[in-house]
Amino acid sequence: MNETFSLFLWAMTVLALAVFVALHFVEAGYGYLFNRKFGPGIPNRIGWMAMESPVFIAMCILWLCSDRALEAGPLALFILFQSHYLQRAFVFPLLIRGRSQMPLGIVLMGMVFNTLNALMQGGWIFYVSPAGYYDGWFARPYIWVGGALFIAGMVINLRSDRIIRHLRRPGDTRHYIPYGGMFRYVSSANYFGELLEWIGFAVASWSWAGAVFVVWTFANLAPRSASLYKRYEQEFGEEFTSLHRKRILPFIY
Repeated sequence: MNETFSLFLWAMTVLALAVFVALHFVEAGYGYLFNRKFGPGIPNRIGWMAMESPVFIAMCILWLCSDRALEAGPLALFILFQSHYLQRAFVFPLLIRGRSQMPLGIVLMGMVFNTLNALMQGGWIFYVSPAGYYDGWFARPYIWVGGALFIAGMVINLRSDRIIRHLRRPGDTRHYIPYGGMFRYVSSANYFGELLEWIGFAVASWSWAGAVFVVWTFANLAPRSASLYKRYEQEFGEEFTSLHRKRILPFIY
């Protein structure tokens, strides 16, 4: 592996661990946990598009500039990766209901990380992986097992997002406990689905870069899920805890 790229992945791993620790003390202030200390609020739709589109655009550039662009293995991984961010950057924001806001600081941090993640995944797949690494990839189990996990995670994530969107009637601003689907088993089913997606992608790409992204996903979503869990307990009390007891897992882990 390219030495510079290896150092880059180590740095991203250490930073992910630091973020994981920090988020146990400082809540990521967006969505239900919105907090203006992260900067002025901007409309959620604009925020999500601005935050998620850099990774989609950067990955396209890395793909188009690569000599491996049309090789079967790298192309399949590119399609998997971009399918998530096509939905997250350009479809999901249009489905958001209400007039909620997102702090500008969260958007800017997300843009930086997403660009770095494109360099991690696209850099490995199209430039750093050894020549021939993905030759005959469809004859190996990685793409099939990983692809199945990725698709399952994406279905769970999309289904869970839909459940959350339909908790409120038009004009309603109250918060509700999500239920149904995978929410029967985990209290943050949308995060569980996203984590499963990237575990699948890491298996499909069989790369350290993919594994680092799993670490980042867990480091970001697990503390946020824990914060949401505490907020739900505070706001809904026994209604939430009684529902929670019926679940197999308390939340993302």
